[in-house]
Amino acid sequence: MRKLCLVALGIFGFVAFSNAQDISKNAIGLRLGDSDGVGPGINYQRALGENNRLELDLGWRDGSKYDAFKLAGLYQWVWQLDGNFNWYVGAGGGIGSISVDNVPRGVDDSDTFIFAAGDIGIEYNFDIPLLLSLDFRPEIGFGNDDFDTNDLDFDIALGIRYQF
Repeated sequence: MRKLCLVALGIFGFVAFSNAQDISKNAIGLRLGDSDGVGPGINYQRALGENNRLELDLGWRDGSKYDAFKLAGLYQWVWQLDGNFNWYVGAGGGIGSISVDNVPRGVDDSDTFIFAAGDIGIEYNFDIPLLLSLDFRPEIGFGNDDFDTNDLDFDIALGIRYQF
């Protein structure tokens, strides 16, 4: 049984890495999504190898009832689907802060929280230095129950980035 697991793992690794495509060294742009009060953000990707990269996001929301920001970092693996289409998966986490407006005096109106995140998506790499992506990012937060930061969120976003 152990040998079978090792063989299966070896085949999976060979298939996954044999289809790897060189990715852009740097990409910067916008990630347009919404998850529990933190919406659009600035996004940066940095290649760490032939098929892996680091992604950093700074999302913010300035609403009529609350203000929030969230900083996320994810490690991603990228594989070629077909031609200029790629798919990727990743894992990471981050930190965020939320501040509620119009609360009575003496009531704590802010919370800082941490979260763990996963990521799966597809992207299209144009012949010009443009990258479009669509991803799904589940996040589980650890914070104060009063601010709804201690829960599971599902974030779907569209990304547009300039590659250099």
